[in-house]
Amino acid sequence: MSGRIVVLTGGVGGAKLVLGLMQLCPPQAITAIVNTADDFRHLGLAISPDIDTLLYTLSGKANAAQGWGREGETWTFMDALKSLGGEDWFLLGDGDMALHVLRSHLLASGERLSAVTARFAAAWGLGLSVLPMSDDTVATHVETDRGELPFQRYFVEQRCAPAVRAIRFEGAERARPAPGVIEAIGDPETRAILIAPSNPWLSVDPILAVPGISEALKAASAPVVAVSPIVGGQAVKGPTAKLMGELGLAVTNRSIAAHYADMIDALLVDERDGGEGLAIPYAVTDTLMKTLDDRARVARAALDLAERIAG
Repeated sequence: MSGRIVVLTGGVGGAKLVLGLMQLCPPQAITAIVNTADDFRHLGLAISPDIDTLLYTLSGKANAAQGWGREGETWTFMDALKSLGGEDWFLLGDGDMALHVLRSHLLASGERLSAVTARFAAAWGLGLSVLPMSDDTVATHVETDRGELPFQRYFVEQRCAPAVRAIRFEGAERARPAPGVIEAIGDPETRAILIAPSNPWLSVDPILAVPGISEALKAASAPVVAVSPIVGGQAVKGPTAKLMGELGLAVTNRSIAAHYADMIDALLVDERDGGEGLAIPYAVTDTLMKTLDDRARVARAALDLAERIAG
């Protein structure tokens, strides 16, 4: 498939899919639109977890076992921080600190997040376009049985243990898509728009909450294909299945399709679940992405489905 490929992505699962696409397409043909509602300020530093996971994964620097953070990381900074009584619930490795410190410095100097992200991607020779969903601040807040929690407090500090009642994206209504986001979605050269198997409620919904993005997807001439995060009736990683249960949803591909109703043209589902009961076009493959070949296989299946929908 020639032309541009656009991917809406969150963290680990989305980064795996984008890496798979890079095995099939020239990097310059790929545009990744990344969730930034997980971003927050910690110890005065600007942290962008999903952007950083994508940068580390695509540059071969990610911790292979956990999928996030840097391989071979050291923790001298955290040890010193703890000795001073500093908060240690959010780990900042010595190598990881370079991204956060430089990003914070550049933002304080007046650069926008999109420009800073492009600078980092270029520095590591990645070739593709990595676009934050917005240069404006959007923050995920989770309403739980323990009160309202900022996303990282819920996700990292409390390890998703609280039961979720509702989710809101503070600042989304005032945000604008980052430069290039709407243009990539609506580009006549765009041949497929993929929604990665990231958490639909916590990773993809924030992107769709930025005014103009969901409208651009609905108006796009390119087919929109979502990769389901459900494998064998569960989520591969993270709190997706738990969250669905707490929101009163069945952990099925029908729930995923219903969530993206009017937004997607087709759904790629895992062979362990199949597409029974789906009212939209779908394709079936093994969507587990443990190896580089797996990631390329899932990317190929998603592109083939898009091509089928395009006719």
